[in-house]
Amino acid sequence: MPSADSDPLWALLAPQRLTAVVDIGANPIGGDPPYKAMLQKGLCRVFGFEPQRAALAELNARKSELETYLPYVVGNGEQARLRECVSPGMTSLLEPDRNVLKHFPGFLDWGRVVADSRIDTRKLDDIAEIDAMDYLKIDVQGSELAIFQNGRRCLADAVAIQTEVSFLPLYKKQPVFGEIDLELRGQGFIPHALISIDRRMIWPMVGADKFAAIHQLLEADAVYVRDFTQADGIGTEPLKHLALVAHHCYGSHDLAAISIQHLINRKAVDPEAGSRYFDHVRATRTGTELRNVGPQTSTTA
Repeated sequence: MPSADSDPLWALLAPQRLTAVVDIGANPIGGDPPYKAMLQKGLCRVFGFEPQRAALAELNARKSELETYLPYVVGNGEQARLRECVSPGMTSLLEPDRNVLKHFPGFLDWGRVVADSRIDTRKLDDIAEIDAMDYLKIDVQGSELAIFQNGRRCLADAVAIQTEVSFLPLYKKQPVFGEIDLELRGQGFIPHALISIDRRMIWPMVGADKFAAIHQLLEADAVYVRDFTQADGIGTEPLKHLALVAHHCYGSHDLAAISIQHLINRKAVDPEAGSRYFDHVRATRTGTELRNVGPQTSTTA
């Protein structure tokens, strides 16, 4: 298990186990995952799912002993069609909507289907290998809502989700941001951050490159977290993992601090944990006002 030397926050919180991360659509094409720092410190274990053979082989070739990657396609549990596109990042269970794609330079080519196969999908709640899930990262090009709706048992114990959301449906019958937002709010999560926002230029205007943009929103990576304003509904161990994910994955020191404060109120951590955490992050938040979250009698900081 990690030590105070490897991570002071872990030492403050003393969780019973490593943070359980589930990564659906773990293709490394988009760069390092947000939990990379936790993985490097040995603070989490990862169950990743990636049906594209080349991406799965790359993940398995460089994985650590804390990582497991499987070729499952996560969805609604029914048979579906996997449409592999010119751009691996557009591979989806949904059919690309060429009427929408043609409005944005490059997308008609990137979204061209080069292979179409019948595959079986698995409900998130039916995957036996997942014995815990604190943090879900999901990037599945349109199947997010189906996964959330068929993973409510797993998500009941989760404290954080990073999901891609679409403002325009790039695929036929693709649920868009509003539908995802309503589903996750209904499961007790609230929006916390937009990590990245993908804007593109509308054809016939063409920029210096195909990634140029003015204002038009296409997609974003959104972070949802368990509603910390209703902390009585969050267990003590989940609060510890929420603090760890907030701190290490997103630099959300305020979210980590309120989680620690709730733990102090429950006498689940040392009464000085808030002050010690404040000292720990002071250097990284120079010039930013951050209240000391030492012991208080109320349930808020």
